[in-house]
Amino acid sequence: MFAGPIFSREALTSPRQLRHFLIRSGYVAALFVLMYTAGQAMFGWQQVRSMGDVARFGSLVFQIFSLVQLSLVLFFSLLFGASSVAQEKDRQTLILLLMTDLRNHELVLGKLFAGLLIVMVLVLASMPVLFLVVLLGGVGIDQVLWSLAICAAAAVTAGSWGLLVAYWREKTFQTLAISVLGFVILLGLVEGLVVAFGALGNGSSGAHWAAHWAAHWIGLLNPYRVLLGVLNPLSDRVRLEPAHVEAWDFLLVMAAATVAINGVTMLRLRVWNPSRSFGGATGWAEEPAGAGTEAVGATPNLAAAGSISVKPARSVRRGTPRARKIWANPVVWREICTKAYGRKILVIKAAYVVVAALIAVSVARTPVSGELVLGMISPAGVGLVGLCLVSLMLINAQAVTALTSERDGKTLELLLMTDVTAKEFIYGKLGGIFYNTKELIVIPLGLAAYVLYSRAAPVDPFVEVVVYVGAGFLVLVVFSAMLGLHSGLSFERSRTAIANSLGTIFFLFIGIFIFMLLLVEARSSFAQQFASFVVFILAGSIALYASLSHRNPSPALMLSAGMLPFLTFYAITEFLLQGSLGVCLSIAAAYGFTTLAMIVPAVSEFDVALGRTTLDKG
Repeated sequence: MFAGPIFSREALTSPRQLRHFLIRSGYVAALFVLMYTAGQAMFGWQQVRSMGDVARFGSLVFQIFSLVQLSLVLFFSLLFGASSVAQEKDRQTLILLLMTDLRNHELVLGKLFAGLLIVMVLVLASMPVLFLVVLLGGVGIDQVLWSLAICAAAAVTAGSWGLLVAYWREKTFQTLAISVLGFVILLGLVEGLVVAFGALGNGSSGAHWAAHWAAHWIGLLNPYRVLLGVLNPLSDRVRLEPAHVEAWDFLLVMAAATVAINGVTMLRLRVWNPSRSFGGATGWAEEPAGAGTEAVGATPNLAAAGSISVKPARSVRRGTPRARKIWANPVVWREICTKAYGRKILVIKAAYVVVAALIAVSVARTPVSGELVLGMISPAGVGLVGLCLVSLMLINAQAVTALTSERDGKTLELLLMTDVTAKEFIYGKLGGIFYNTKELIVIPLGLAAYVLYSRAAPVDPFVEVVVYVGAGFLVLVVFSAMLGLHSGLSFERSRTAIANSLGTIFFLFIGIFIFMLLLVEARSSFAQQFASFVVFILAGSIALYASLSHRNPSPALMLSAGMLPFLTFYAITEFLLQGSLGVCLSIAAAYGFTTLAMIVPAVSEFDVALGRTTLDKG
């Protein structure tokens, strides 16, 4: 009741939907599939008799489960917390909520808990699976409980941050981009400060003790650091003494951060909303006193529920505005030459440059002969892959919001009534996406060239590898953009389209991470690796097909869903064998064909893709 009727409605209506039960059962089934895959990768078809081997397997499975679940919790908490309010703004229904007698804490906490409902349900659903791992050995009950507590606390804080950004910013793309980049920048700053204070804390004086104390408390802002401490409680023990697994200080820091973030959101809620753009869009205006001027874009300010006052707007001189020349393709002109995604897009790009600069500094300070991560990839490669992942997620967010904003703003139907063709619409949207995210494409390519140049040998192999890496990344960029448009066309609800599009990109890379983690345990032969991942790959193919063919299934999408996981697996194994051309070709074949399978129906059968007509089944 403290969260108000918004959460009560979500809690009552969600269990009535079939997908609520499918998501819970599917998540538990995915954990068991992952456990079976890890068992096959570690033991194969051998009969295990040693209790030590079983305990080592239990410890490995628990680590995989915990890391994957924390990543899923953080990602979907940010996504659901931000999209729950962004959808209200796109449909212009937030103003109706502000006009009711709902208090600020009900609007904030209700949206927060409603967005986190499915996340917390999945965390609770994973409890029996994690306790089942305890029976294998190598894991304690206290480790399981603290892992669940860390996930829950991190989810609430991440959802609160996404909610604050959603109430603050007006455009959906701004909300998603600032939420993701803010979280990434926070992790980078935390790790940088921990390293800096850790270097100052090597000593016994008071200043050294204060630096060590500061490094400890700042490090608690990174949930991965705390979780790794729970998973390996003996890692920081220098003497033979019993290890105590606890993270009370982490819960305290997360509680303080959550209270502070939600407090700011409650205080600024009716200051940020409704924004000036809402008044300009709806045409609310008031004629001010004064000759020779007229008010434009006046905006209502709901300082209190039920009372409306009009802010004075800026004045403009009378006269005919200068006409702007529109290009042959009006869609791409609108995407490039207007502020379709808000006036703060430069702030988002500046934040991305900060993230890239932090990664570049980390790469420059990493020695060439450093220890490999997971025994297969250098720390510089991890930084480059992380930056590329952030770029692909932001490009995908730009693409899916480019279409959902049109639908929620009731402008898609008006646009389709004009003489704009399907090719002009789709290619215009793609052109605008690539232009607006050009920095997200160029910077990773430049960083990749720098990493390869600083660690490569002769000129010819360097140029060859740079070409392969650039071609593979560009194929993934086009795939991410087209996947966003495809999800926007396939799903009517904006929140579902955004979650489906970004979730597909996220799960693809989570699957790659799991593959790389399990390949450490099964390096002996390709046949053993392939046999151990058949079930996992087939499950991924089924889920990918269900996502891509939600509205309009086709043989091409079925072939893409079946081919993409297998070729991705081949690309990973070829990478481990020091291959380059094979990796590029497999990525180009898998993701390039999937892109064509999505773009051809969108251009040739646009009305069918939008669901505006149905095929004759007679």
